[in-house]
Amino acid sequence: MKRLLLAALAVLSCQLSAFSSSAAEAKRPNILWLIGEDFSPHLGCYGTKEVWTPNLDKLAGEGMRFTRAFTTAPVCSASRSAFMTGMYQTSIGAHHHRSHRDDGYLLPAGVKVATDRFREAGYFTANLVELPTSFGFKGSGKTDWNFTYEGKPFDGRGWDELRGKQPFYAQINFQETHRKFRAPAKADPAKVELPPIYPDHPVARKDWAEYLDAASELDRKVGVILQQLDADGLADNTMVLFMGDHGQAHVRGKQFVYDDGLGVPLIIRWPKHFPAPRHFKPGTVSGQLVCSLDFTATSLALAGVKKPAAMQGRVFLGEQSGPPRQYVFGARDRCDETMFRFRTVRDARWRYIKNFMPERPFLQANAYKEAQYPVWNLIKELGAAGKLTDWQKNFYLAPGMPPEELFDMDADPHSMKNLADSTRPEHQAALKRLRAELENWIEESNDQGRIPEPPEVTARKGATKDAAPGDQPKGKKPKAKQ
Repeated sequence: MKRLLLAALAVLSCQLSAFSSSAAEAKRPNILWLIGEDFSPHLGCYGTKEVWTPNLDKLAGEGMRFTRAFTTAPVCSASRSAFMTGMYQTSIGAHHHRSHRDDGYLLPAGVKVATDRFREAGYFTANLVELPTSFGFKGSGKTDWNFTYEGKPFDGRGWDELRGKQPFYAQINFQETHRKFRAPAKADPAKVELPPIYPDHPVARKDWAEYLDAASELDRKVGVILQQLDADGLADNTMVLFMGDHGQAHVRGKQFVYDDGLGVPLIIRWPKHFPAPRHFKPGTVSGQLVCSLDFTATSLALAGVKKPAAMQGRVFLGEQSGPPRQYVFGARDRCDETMFRFRTVRDARWRYIKNFMPERPFLQANAYKEAQYPVWNLIKELGAAGKLTDWQKNFYLAPGMPPEELFDMDADPHSMKNLADSTRPEHQAALKRLRAELENWIEESNDQGRIPEPPEVTARKGATKDAAPGDQPKGKKPKAKQ
């Protein structure tokens, strides 16, 4: 009897040891980012019609869905430079679209891409391009940073590497919602809810339907990824974060700092094998303000990495989380050959925009948009024929743009009524408060957009005009190495 008891205790001891070892190995979650390119919150779970997104809708039901998530720039290279470092693109000299590709420009001292920080914490990092052949597609592998990276930013690129390399941080980039749209047709152009900022015309309806079809195709591919994650036994150990790299590829979306250009979907599902972090409530919807820098800071924190003191992203889940943001900020500078300088701040209700180049028209020449955006050219044609609404004519065809814009996003979700000149006390109070917040942010974040690009750079980029001098920086100088 005694021998049997000792044997049983020995077996139990081995089992407990194995469990303890397994728990030690799995004490930190894997992290998988799914990044849709040029994508606003146009999913079924966000209330969009004529889009089929059962996989992302299910992911939202199992996780948390955020309704006020924003990137810091409305174009890929500036936005990706920001969220991959947790720093505003304007603070690290990465604010001009696809700049510093050939001049050896390095990040400022102390600033690192997130994958370096994950790697230092013992994570395997991957930018997944090579997916199982059964998928029938590959990841786009997009990085698109406005700085020079010395070394290897990711350890791997293949899905098959993940099972033997845990914990891992991996990202998959999906190009479906980036133009040109090539997805199978599903949405009925006559039934789509076309925003009133665009002409109600067959060309515009078809274009919007094709964008929604691209979202449906994106969802199908996400479903394949999630199914394989489960089949490989990784789902219960992996946090999944779905996001857009910036807003929709439409005329007043991408490259502009309205909600259309900065607002993105954010869905986070927490793995079953780990206790839920503080503030995470599965199956819920959050209206908390978060920005893309926070996606980075929070993912690192959930991997056990202490947020660097200088990182501008904030942690919003887990033990390191602090008070919710009251404001999120955004910026747009030169995109390709087109010069603008916009700065914006948003709180839960209001969006304020400061335009430092109000003499330039909205439809300032841009070869990319003229080639890729059918509605861009449609607006010009209908304007010449006198077939635009008063709002469309006054906005798109005006010789310049307002120096300031203020929108009540609760009452005016399409940002059509500029309240900057309103005399109502409520509007004036919001204007003055947000103007002051933006001015403080520009100064405190060392906004390097205050320093114009050298004329030879803008000329080389084919800029339509020289950059306006703007206000000059006070005191601080860029720390980035040349």
